Amino acid sequence: MRRLHNLCLASSAVVALAAPLGLMPTGADAQQKTLRFVPQADLRILDPIWTTQYVVRNHGYLVYDTLFAQTDTFEIKPQMVDSFTVSDDKRLYTFKLRDSLRFHDGAPVTAKDVVPSLERWGKKDSLGILIASKIDAMAAVDDKTFTIRLKEAFPLLLDGLSKVSSNVPFIMPESIAKTDANEQLKEVVGSGPFRFVKDEWVPGSKAVYVKNPDYVPRKEPSNWATGGKVVSIDRLEWMIIPDSATAAAALEKGEVDWWENPPSDFWDRLSKTSGVKVIQSDPLGNLGVFRFNHLHPPFDNPKARQALLYAIDQNDYIASMVGDVKNGKHCYSYFGCGVPMETDAGADALKGKRDIAKAKAMLAEAGYKGEKVVLMTPTDQPVIHAQSLMTAELLKSIGVNVEMQAMDWGTMGQRRARKEPPDKGGWNLMHTWTLVLDQMVPPAAVLVSGGGDKAWFGWPTNARLEQLRNLDWVAAQTQEQRKAIVAEASKEAYQTLPWIITGQFFPKTAFRSNVTGVPVSPVVFFWGVNKG
Repeated sequence: MRRLHNLCLASSAVVALAAPLGLMPTGADAQQKTLRFVPQADLRILDPIWTTQYVVRNHGYLVYDTLFAQTDTFEIKPQMVDSFTVSDDKRLYTFKLRDSLRFHDGAPVTAKDVVPSLERWGKKDSLGILIASKIDAMAAVDDKTFTIRLKEAFPLLLDGLSKVSSNVPFIMPESIAKTDANEQLKEVVGSGPFRFVKDEWVPGSKAVYVKNPDYVPRKEPSNWATGGKVVSIDRLEWMIIPDSATAAAALEKGEVDWWENPPSDFWDRLSKTSGVKVIQSDPLGNLGVFRFNHLHPPFDNPKARQALLYAIDQNDYIASMVGDVKNGKHCYSYFGCGVPMETDAGADALKGKRDIAKAKAMLAEAGYKGEKVVLMTPTDQPVIHAQSLMTAELLKSIGVNVEMQAMDWGTMGQRRARKEPPDKGGWNLMHTWTLVLDQMVPPAAVLVSGGGDKAWFGWPTNARLEQLRNLDWVAAQTQEQRKAIVAEASKEAYQTLPWIITGQFFPKTAFRSNVTGVPVSPVVFFWGVNKG
């Protein structure tokens, strides 16, 4: 902090930059170990169950805790749970919470908090919805004990309770967890290793977290979301800096400590900057997503959606997202590439050579007559915005009357939930990305869901796809059977197109060299991170 203060005094240019960003240390802050972090996007939504936005998931991991968690080898381990038993028929699970669990308001965490937390999660998450359909009863036995009785044995129960990424089954106080799953939470009270300082939250500027002195870590070493979540900093400030050049300059000058997701344009520059490290952050990679709204014309017609398969070249999209095709790779698997369930069954049209004439002809056959198509794009999310720019030009080339509507990621997170027609505040198309981690287990692959109103934004309906990925895959007895079912699911998905894969890419993160413990993980975890 002293070095930063001196640096700011020494340079009027730095002061000019630091003051509007709120980077100048003052008062008690100067006595604390403060980590300044530039997140991937602004934090405008605080409810990690209501939305799948990764920035909100990361916020959730700071504030809340989970019953179980997974290591980097996907080993499931207890987290808030101390011990559990399973009946011989695999239908009754009895869980006991560990000691010393307290919410940030001082109240103890009890089984009565767990039950509504899981019930709310089970109304929003793809795997959670499936698990909820298998539950016969869930109840608190006493303050520390709760049970889940299944209608039939279901092998993915603990996989769901330990789910690493969106939506994560975070545990909340009973009164908060009883909030309707379709309404956003208004309070932020968890039992996690950090407390959210809501009074200092300024959307578009800053979010602040402080170390929770009452949090008792587990004794095991931490690994991803498992083990002892030992916090080594006093204060964490999320600095919202939407302009990439400004964020890069702040990191280079030591005004911020860690930039979660720098665009590929800055990787080489930052890696050559003294005092800055750049590493690959996600070993599994991400998939670019071209998402349709299935409720409104023209993309309520599967032929109109299929037309886009003949117009897309993944090389263009990969280059737009990460600067060069060498920073990514072609991927045609809805369940991720480089993972056990990889399959490109049914992907011939996307893998083939671009055919603009065919794309135009299919659009005409689908009945498209030049109606306006609304493409939402967040200008503060470089990976998404780059895909959107590519798509806007592509749509124009095949005769689509596209209107690209720009907004920030927080606003888009709200708007994508709207089912109204595009001319009444809805939308037709959007881009995003998804972790391979979130797609590799078919029942948890939220973007592949064909559950209609219960599906992810875009609301595709495909009963056969739901049968294959949820019921048949779970019931399969061997890996070979699961792979065969996934191939059938892939063929079905390519017929109805819940979304189109625009390529796989591998993001990087950048931080000051005096910051240690930065995780190599699909999720940003802050325990174990220290600032020298």
